[in-house]
Amino acid sequence: MTTLNEVALHAGVTPATVSNVLRNRGRVGAATRERVLEAIRELGYRPHLAARALAEGRAPTFALMVSSIANPFYPEFTLAAERAARTSGHFLIVCNTNDDQQIGRAYLEQIAGTLSEGLLVTNAELAFDDLRATAERGTPVVLCMWERPDDPPDLPCVAVDFSLAGSLAAQHLLELGHTRVGALVGSKSHDQDKWPCGIHGARRDGFVATFNAAGVGPLVAEFTCESDTIRGGYDAARQLLETHPEITAIFGTNDLPALGAMHAAADLGLSVPEDLSVIGITDIQLARDSRPALSTVAVPTEEAARMAVDLLRELIERAPHDTRANPGSVPMLVTSAPVLVPRASTAPPRRVAGAQRARAPSRRR
Repeated sequence: MTTLNEVALHAGVTPATVSNVLRNRGRVGAATRERVLEAIRELGYRPHLAARALAEGRAPTFALMVSSIANPFYPEFTLAAERAARTSGHFLIVCNTNDDQQIGRAYLEQIAGTLSEGLLVTNAELAFDDLRATAERGTPVVLCMWERPDDPPDLPCVAVDFSLAGSLAAQHLLELGHTRVGALVGSKSHDQDKWPCGIHGARRDGFVATFNAAGVGPLVAEFTCESDTIRGGYDAARQLLETHPEITAIFGTNDLPALGAMHAAADLGLSVPEDLSVIGITDIQLARDSRPALSTVAVPTEEAARMAVDLLRELIERAPHDTRANPGSVPMLVTSAPVLVPRASTAPPRRVAGAQRARAPSRRR
């Protein structure tokens, strides 16, 4: 394996100059830089990341911790985060916790501050005490996609107004004329004191508050999904529809349970949206590709990923004591607002649609 010293000898420069070229630091003349890069190409030199981390006391990588890589949202978020990290000269390590606190804790102990210079955390299943301890040891931690901007945590975060997302979904169904509505609430949390309604509680709360404010009465029913998956949504929706056949619309706090609700409706002989309207939140690619395409409330996933990476970089550049959890000064950035994306899975309930059709001739006259 070619070493940095061999590159320096081949280019006729010092090892420090080669290091500056690789890191794009210091003042290196254009001709010298090109000579070093040519030597790197000719010798096939590849920097040894572990050696660099030991030498500099910092790793050129960020770690991204996700709940489940099988959830299509996380690959989409990861792609945006990787793109943002790469522009700053960092690599991205993806750590899949599989919704297991023990696995998450092992990642924190083995990767934070050694293989990674900082942590991006997208899931709330990790114990906050563990995350605080990691930050206090000097490894910056940024919570991504925090769901309650009105209730910031004591760790740096990027927040999305998911309560507004739930409200937009409710407004859409109300404007279509739905008053008999059920809800599927996803993502239970181990920390029931912090999230009594699960980590999707803000979405559910925004939906329910808007629905109640319209004066049409409470929701017919709501069920908690056993898992934040299509299968979890299918099981909960089937139970919901079999228990309350009068429901004309279902709201899912996430796209995956909402897609599961459409599958359950099909197995029960119901047509979407003629017999049942379905709406979710997030706008993953599957929502666009399903048939019928799923109405949803899109959240700014790519923007949130970019903001989280930028915030982590900012924390790393600060003095170590500034990166630690400090309730009086930790930053919270808020993304742009969620946006309603109506598609083919929502329509007026049959009785409203029928009334609209009956009135149509009189409007033409």
